[in-house]
Amino acid sequence: MKDFAGRIAVVTGGGTGMGRELVRQLVAAGCNVAMCDVSSRAMAETRRLCETERLPQGLRITTHVADVSDASAVERFRDEVADKQETDKINLLFNNAGIGGGGSMIANSREEWEKTFNVCWGGVYNNTRSFLPMMLKADQGHIVNTSSINGTWASIGPNTPHTAYSAAKFAVKGFTEALITDLRINAPHIRCSVVMPGHIGTSIVANSRKIQAGTQSEEITPTEIAQARARIAASGKDPSTMTDDAIRYLVAERARRFLEEAPMTAAQAATVILDGVKADKWRILVGDDAHAIDAAVRAAPEKAYDQDFFEAIRSKVGWRLGT
Repeated sequence: MKDFAGRIAVVTGGGTGMGRELVRQLVAAGCNVAMCDVSSRAMAETRRLCETERLPQGLRITTHVADVSDASAVERFRDEVADKQETDKINLLFNNAGIGGGGSMIANSREEWEKTFNVCWGGVYNNTRSFLPMMLKADQGHIVNTSSINGTWASIGPNTPHTAYSAAKFAVKGFTEALITDLRINAPHIRCSVVMPGHIGTSIVANSRKIQAGTQSEEITPTEIAQARARIAASGKDPSTMTDDAIRYLVAERARRFLEEAPMTAAQAATVILDGVKADKWRILVGDDAHAIDAAVRAAPEKAYDQDFFEAIRSKVGWRLGT
């Protein structure tokens, strides 16, 4: 699919981050877009940004509130897309929505763990299952599933468990690779790609905190303070002398750094993804750190979770340790 003009794309998680930038770049290319997110306010801002540009006459940008982990909500989303886009077919499906949390099977609650897994993996499955009939009716289709470099390497450091997100992203990667053969046999006009970003500057840290807490408040909860203290202790430092306000500052600063100090912006990442789709790549690594980690894990898989391995990766890609 070399040209997106006149096509119809569905983008999950379109309110912020890479989802927002995918929507903006697709619209700029003349593509009709239906986006979903849990935040109507965030999607309204995405739409406003799109409309600041001169749009082709008749281009449709529609917004839909949906929790991608909820199969019935995704089915409603699909039906709304058909209605508002006035179509029974789509060409592009970007399964982009994701959150963090539930890093530990032991220290974190079952609810937090499953929320992360069900959004990051369940969202991909639910939307693919729901929108596939509309793609079967199109002349061309492409499914783009956002995994992560954590779908290759299940680590963000030797002192930080990362089980829910990594397990989900491994599932997304395996699912997409399996789809290659399934689509080739049963729907050869539909292609698929797995996207594996490294550290991209998005609001996922701040957004995940709110979603896990079930709030839109910026206030750091007592539970988050306790979790931050545990992370600090795991890193070998003593958090007992730190006030709650000091911990709140560190939590907020962690989210700020993830967004503002990333080696690649969300807009740059979206460009890499769309260029990969145009080039018909089934495997799209995003960022120099993603390429470096992928190569290192392939070269020495048995050492991938050793302390020395992480330190070598961190030194090579310039990651900074944080709370």
